[in-house]
Amino acid sequence: MTDGERTPLDEIRRAIDSVWRIESGRLIAGLARTTGDVGLAEELAQDALVAALEQWPAAGIPRNPGAWLTTVAKRRAVDGWRRRERLDDRYAAIAHDLEQELGDDDPARVAQEPIGDDLLRLVFVACHPVLPQASRVALTLKLLGGLTTDEIARAFLVPPATIAQRIVRAKRTLTAAGVPFEVPERAEFPERLASVLEVVYLIFNEGYSATAGDDWMRPDLCREALRLGRVLAELTPREPEVHGLVALMEFQASRLTARTAADGSPILLQDQDRARWDRLLIGRGVAALERSDALRLSRRPPVSRGPYALQAAIAACHATAPTAEATDWEEIVALYGALAELRPSAVVELNRAVALSMAYGPSAGLEVVDRLAIDGALASYHLLPSVRADLLLRLGRREEARQEFQRAAAMTGNARERELLLARAEECL
Repeated sequence: MTDGERTPLDEIRRAIDSVWRIESGRLIAGLARTTGDVGLAEELAQDALVAALEQWPAAGIPRNPGAWLTTVAKRRAVDGWRRRERLDDRYAAIAHDLEQELGDDDPARVAQEPIGDDLLRLVFVACHPVLPQASRVALTLKLLGGLTTDEIARAFLVPPATIAQRIVRAKRTLTAAGVPFEVPERAEFPERLASVLEVVYLIFNEGYSATAGDDWMRPDLCREALRLGRVLAELTPREPEVHGLVALMEFQASRLTARTAADGSPILLQDQDRARWDRLLIGRGVAALERSDALRLSRRPPVSRGPYALQAAIAACHATAPTAEATDWEEIVALYGALAELRPSAVVELNRAVALSMAYGPSAGLEVVDRLAIDGALASYHLLPSVRADLLLRLGRREEARQEFQRAAAMTGNARERELLLARAEECL
């Protein structure tokens, strides 16, 4: 058999992996609701996965694999608790409830259970503000993304042991803090939802522009974040900013295949072949942004666009422009101005400077960039000298531009980006 051939066993295992990616979040969410313990829920789900790996190659994949996994996991819970020499009242009650749920051992019954509320609860637990941001990311990808510890570690270029420790500590922290397995009260919802959106977008951004390593992008992370965002939009259909974030990720993801050449080297926005942009994703982005705007305008009184919807509107200007020259840069300047008022930051101001330079010339952008350089807030941010270099080059100040490109290259941790910046420095000679 050649390396390229796959055996039926290989196909079964690939199918199991796909099922796990799709069903693990729902499975863990349902188990966490029943047991009240996220860590235990994950262990039971893993037990069910092991059972699938043992049984499905011989018996075949069941008609409803998610229901099969849920049934097996609940039976493992009952068996485990029944084997304990001493059962406290809580575990005994849970075991009794599970036995009642399992009834006549028909997995089809499990398939009819509502999962939306459980999954939403799990989202808020995994992204709880009591956890450090890095732990929220790791736990979200583990519980909701179905990624292994090794996969998460590879994505963020840290040792697997580090990710494992973060996940273990996160679950211990949630238990110690007594974080309830529930959707927060109305008064807490906006703050907690903001934490959830932040984590999802952080995952997407790390995939879109990797902070370190040999690859400019990690598309798998982008796809995982987009999947999580779509799930969240289904679970919270009345939240404008959720649809705004989904729209932003759809637009950005539409350009993934056009952002690198065949050898993996980066291709900047203005040089990309727009025929390679994914029109389906752009269409989905437009629909999500329209949904976000409709929801905010339906509020009484109507609310302004939030930060994700504003960024999505900026991305829409790029995604819907037929050519780079046709981009509505004046509209982008206005949108960045609105974003700066809502969420003032040096990074937003740097992006606004780029838009200004495209709408009104490089001198207009350089004026803002020079102010940011004096301010010092972006002293360790490699894109500041990178943007400044580009503006200087457009103004014909080639030697200054070369020095800035070299400085930016020395500051980035991404190998592909470093190569691009050094190549641009060479072009200035």
